[in-house]
Amino acid sequence: MLRASIQRRALKIAGLSCALTFSSIPFLNAQQNGFISNSSGWQDDLTAITDSNWNYSSAAHLLERAGFGGTPEQISSLAAMGPSAAVQQLIDFDSVDNSHLHPFDHSGIHDPGLEPFPPSRPATTELAKATGEALGIKMKSKGNRRLQPVVNKFFYWLRASVLETNRVSYWWANRMVSTNSPLQEKMALFWHGHYAVNETKVRDYRKLLNELELFHKMGTGSFRDLMVAVAQDPAMLSFLDAGVNVKGAPNENFAREIMELFTMGVGNYSELDIREAARAFTGWNYVDLDFVINEDQHDNDQKLFLGHTGNFDGIDVIDLIMEQPVTADYIAGKVYRFFVREDLSPQLQAELGSVLRNSNYEIAALLETIFNSKDFYSEATVGQQIKSPVQLAISTYRKLGLDTVPGVPDFNRSTGALSQSLFRPPTVAGWAGGRSWITPGLLLARGNFARDILFPDINFIPLDRWNPSREIRSVSDRIRLGMDITSATQPSSLGEGETMAESNMMADRDEDFNTRYGSYRGWQMAIERVKPIPRHTARINLSRMVLEQKIENTSELVDYFIARFMQVPPGDDSRQMLVNFISNELGTNDILDAQSYMEDSLRLLLHLVLSQPEYQLG
Repeated sequence: MLRASIQRRALKIAGLSCALTFSSIPFLNAQQNGFISNSSGWQDDLTAITDSNWNYSSAAHLLERAGFGGTPEQISSLAAMGPSAAVQQLIDFDSVDNSHLHPFDHSGIHDPGLEPFPPSRPATTELAKATGEALGIKMKSKGNRRLQPVVNKFFYWLRASVLETNRVSYWWANRMVSTNSPLQEKMALFWHGHYAVNETKVRDYRKLLNELELFHKMGTGSFRDLMVAVAQDPAMLSFLDAGVNVKGAPNENFAREIMELFTMGVGNYSELDIREAARAFTGWNYVDLDFVINEDQHDNDQKLFLGHTGNFDGIDVIDLIMEQPVTADYIAGKVYRFFVREDLSPQLQAELGSVLRNSNYEIAALLETIFNSKDFYSEATVGQQIKSPVQLAISTYRKLGLDTVPGVPDFNRSTGALSQSLFRPPTVAGWAGGRSWITPGLLLARGNFARDILFPDINFIPLDRWNPSREIRSVSDRIRLGMDITSATQPSSLGEGETMAESNMMADRDEDFNTRYGSYRGWQMAIERVKPIPRHTARINLSRMVLEQKIENTSELVDYFIARFMQVPPGDDSRQMLVNFISNELGTNDILDAQSYMEDSLRLLLHLVLSQPEYQLG
């Protein structure tokens, strides 16, 4: 009931209806946002802004886009530096103290024998039948369900890798919230969408973590070097089926995606280029976490690629791609659309491409040009970007002044409900972004995310301790009631009180393995070993925050919340509705009179602020 009540209040104040689309959300111009009064002619101008154009609002915009926003104190610190120094501090993050950030704490779930992990359960059991063991587990010499331990181990790793990937997501989210180098994390988020791989295909959290650490280490360096590193990264090699790309039977997945999505874009290469590049990458593979070249599987013959002939390997192909002018234009355009705006003219894209080419593909040089430019602070840019779910969550935590991600609500579940789960992009092309982030339902879900931070769900069940599968829960419940494996693993489609035919039961007892039990036991084994995600709620004290600001009345209170949390303020009518709402909730306009009981009312007000359509813009 509380959730529904808050939603109704949010909808009333935001002026929403069930027919709302994002096109109805007002995009305020720079003057309305209290920004730079003479910036209307700055669109597409890469000239650097001057100190006279720099203020608190421009610093807030920089931190919102080059990071995830921040507290008033963090913004004021950037504002005091001037534009060039502020940009330089964000880009030169190697000199920043981040000693409080810790490496990922592995649960220790990967065992000897798991590699190479078979592509399926049938492949696993066939391997065990043929060789006597699989996944480091020997097949029992006799008895019932001789392959059951092998099947259990197969499902164990599937489940354990998923749960550990969820922990990696939390670890990364905590870095985004607490880092002193927000651009490092924002750049890693960009590359994660650019070089999209997902846990479902890779099925090894370690490979996903290693690729993320590549982005942390190389994200603002040479794009050429990063492209080589990713092309040799086991996560990408696994995701794009490098193991079946061999001499005489090249697989074109890897070569096609490198040109189409990672470097050049559609229409800038031929089908012949794809086939020849695939030949150059033959033999590129991995063993566990190490890149290897299987020389006997590599095609050493002459290849014709992008008009050049030679005995090319994968690095040669990447270097030839880097020589193409369109490559710098494509990458510069994609970086620009992520950090600035989707509307990019061909002329400006070519200019940005020249910046990248002339800097020998150093991403930092491109970012420095963008973040210092008048275009970045123009009316066409400020307050015109829809925050992705991850950006929305992290910026909310940072603006609240949190230093860790709460365990309630669950970060992975919340961002997933908003259509973005880390390490689970929907396709090899990553997330579509932009207006795809917003539908009427998703806008309501964004409001509910804010609500769950401020008013934690007392019925919360953590996904890493609870299995959502009805089938698995049914098996678990039946075994706890004392049923044997055969009875407990009957299909859940059987009606209440129905049993499997006796002949089927007997046949089921004389089998090599039971898949349903293996899935159930795999979950048990995974939960035993994967460390739990801490489940604290957000440590928030809005009353103290307001009193520290010496706010005297509800009008000042609303203005403070708007200034602290929103890049794009709501219209005058919405602002007045917020003032009226909190005044009615408190029963007074005087903050000091209400200081002993105002916390819940402040949380209701903040929920309404965070539910505003304008809050989705950065």
